[in-house]
Amino acid sequence: MPDRVLDPSVWATLDVASAGVVAWAARKTGRRLDPRDVPLMGVMTAAIFAGQMVNFPVGFGVSGHLVGAAMAAILMGIGPAMLMMTTVLILQCLLFGDGGLLALGANIMNMGIIAPGVAVLVHSALRGTRVGSAVSSFVAGWTSVVAASAGAAAGLCLSGFPADGVVWPILGWHSVIGVGEGLVTVAALQLVWRTRPDLAPARAKSSKPAEATEAVTA
Repeated sequence: MPDRVLDPSVWATLDVASAGVVAWAARKTGRRLDPRDVPLMGVMTAAIFAGQMVNFPVGFGVSGHLVGAAMAAILMGIGPAMLMMTTVLILQCLLFGDGGLLALGANIMNMGIIAPGVAVLVHSALRGTRVGSAVSSFVAGWTSVVAASAGAAAGLCLSGFPADGVVWPILGWHSVIGVGEGLVTVAALQLVWRTRPDLAPARAKSSKPAEATEAVTA
C-alpha cells in the first residue's frame, strides 16, 4: 500500500499498533528461539523476499505475488514469522520503494501480523481434524491472504473510500490470488518437510491458537 492512500489518523494508529505487536514478537522470539534456527530464519526471509518480487497475472491487469506468511508461521511459529515478514516489508519499502514509508505500519499489520496470525490459527485448528497436512496448509495459505486483504480493505474504508467499491473487489481478487498462495505454501512446506523432517508440523505447536489470537489483537 503506497503513501497518501490512508487517512493520517489510520496510518498513524496502525504504525503504533504494528510497532507494539512486533516488539511483543521480538521479546517472545528472543526468549524461545533456538540459536540453531537463526540461519534458517535468514534463509527463509531471503526466500520470501525473492518470492514476493515475482508477480503472476490473475486477469484483467491484476497480478498477485507470494506473501509467504503462512509458510513462515507454520514452520517457525508466530513470533519468528512476524519478525521475518516485518524484515521483508521494511527492506522492500526502503530499498525498492514497494509500499509507502508512512503506510509501512499498515502493510506490516496486514501482511506481517494478521496474515501469519490467521495462518497459525487456521492450521492449528485443522490439525486437530482428520484433514491432511496438505489441506491444512493450503487453507492456511488461502485464508492468510484473504485476511490480509480484508485488513487492507478495512483501512481504506476507514480512510473514506466507499465500501462497495473497495471491499468486494479486493476480497474477490485476493480470493483468487489466495489459491496460488495456498498451492505455493503446500509445495514449499512439503519440500522442506521431506528434506528436514525435524521441521514437521510439530514445529507449529509452540504457536498455540491463544498466542496467535493475543498477537493479532495486541
